[in-house]
Amino acid sequence: MMRGAFTVGIWTMASRVLGFARDIIIASVLGTGPVADAFFVALRLPNLFRRLFGEGAFNAAFVPSFSTILHQEGLDPATRFAEEATAVMVLWLGAITALGEIFMPWVLDVLAPGFASHHGKFALAVALTRIMFPYLFFVCLTALFSGVLNAMGRFAAAAAAPVLFNIFAIAAMLGFSRYAPNPGYALSWGVSVSGVAQLLLLNIALRRAGVRIRLPRPRLTPRIRKLFRRMTPGLVGAGVTQLNVSIDIIIGTLLPAGSVSVLYYADRVNQLPLGVIGTAVGTALLPAITRHIAKGGEPMALTALNRALEAVLMLTLPAAIGLAVASRAVMDVLFVRGAFTAHMAVLAGDSLSAFAIGLPVFALVKVLTPGFFARADMTTPLKIGIFTVALNLCLNLLFMHPLKAVGPALATSLSSAVNAGLLMLMLHRRGHFVLDAAAQRRIPRLLLAGGVMALCLHGVALLLGPGKVTIPQFLALIVAGGLSYGGAGLALRAFDLAALKPLLDRRRRSAG
Repeated sequence: MMRGAFTVGIWTMASRVLGFARDIIIASVLGTGPVADAFFVALRLPNLFRRLFGEGAFNAAFVPSFSTILHQEGLDPATRFAEEATAVMVLWLGAITALGEIFMPWVLDVLAPGFASHHGKFALAVALTRIMFPYLFFVCLTALFSGVLNAMGRFAAAAAAPVLFNIFAIAAMLGFSRYAPNPGYALSWGVSVSGVAQLLLLNIALRRAGVRIRLPRPRLTPRIRKLFRRMTPGLVGAGVTQLNVSIDIIIGTLLPAGSVSVLYYADRVNQLPLGVIGTAVGTALLPAITRHIAKGGEPMALTALNRALEAVLMLTLPAAIGLAVASRAVMDVLFVRGAFTAHMAVLAGDSLSAFAIGLPVFALVKVLTPGFFARADMTTPLKIGIFTVALNLCLNLLFMHPLKAVGPALATSLSSAVNAGLLMLMLHRRGHFVLDAAAQRRIPRLLLAGGVMALCLHGVALLLGPGKVTIPQFLALIVAGGLSYGGAGLALRAFDLAALKPLLDRRRRSAG
């Protein structure tokens, strides 16, 4: 499991780094102006589908089903199941894409109500969304192919596919902006073309794995009906974090101009550790737990969940503390250039701090939901998800006026904490999650090491003063945070270094 998580994490890191390069270019050219607001709202709709299906509902329903058929009946029956799912998805994704193109103005009336009084911005958002909307067709099929590969223990190609998203966006921004009405159009075309490229990459990876997906006539077979019954509640249960962020964007359109862009840049920074750690571990954990349960190894499934929980906390805690305490420094170094001013960095930094305090619980949700999905329980995460989405909306309305762009970020963090707490409580009540002796010993020590890091970073930040943070000063913050957390963790024996050694040994052997 950890080897798969390591592979996903490496490729996700590459994607996030390229994503930062893309966002730095966007920030330099667009800043937080009207074109940036329109583009980020337009990107939200296909991106929501990508995260719900690629990292959420479809993956959660398809991977256990395919994995069970694969291990109990063999590759040929599992491939036929994948072909049946592909045929049905092509049909209904095509219908959704066509309807979206036709009714996009009405869709954006819901997603961007604050744009209604700004006719130019609203029209631009509609045009850009129509260009990008076909991306969801290709990326959802990519999610299906990724699920097949993940269930077979092949994580590299599926994790590498999002890298193409950033490559094509950067290429479009640098190479075609001069030929478009504005850079937002070039970016939008880059997004759509990247969807085609990702699907082609996954198809090649499947063929190399010995799987050829053909397109039969769409039929709602018993297995496909069961798949969609599992998937429907998971749309909310697995994607609650993304639904919460979408609510943040809706509220952002009702706030002062530029708030949508401020929230986007803050969320992008926060998504780096979440994607590299939380999504990577969750992606590898689901087939691992499913495999243990299918073979009657419930204690092994419980152990896998405990180790995943420890790993996620060990890695997300310092990231959360660093982003929360040094948020202004992060924004200064990453984005302050061109159209992105120091004042914008302060606003985005405040929102980043609010997002960052919820980073560990964002990641915990990714780790806890496979405990339900592997047991074909989609209903419990659905019920908890509905409650936390409603809570997020209430908190957004409560915070939006006094806290401005910080309000949506803080509401998302608090509602996600409730989500993680309820998921953990329900797993514990059913006997599917109990902290073992190792976790009970290490987790308090990890929290204490995090406290030492927070005090150290706060002291260094005070020494830096109120001006724009330079790259050497930023590097000093990173070194201080890393040494304080690592030193305290080693002194307290909070890290399970022995568990990482077999993984590193395997990586060295495979490299050799």
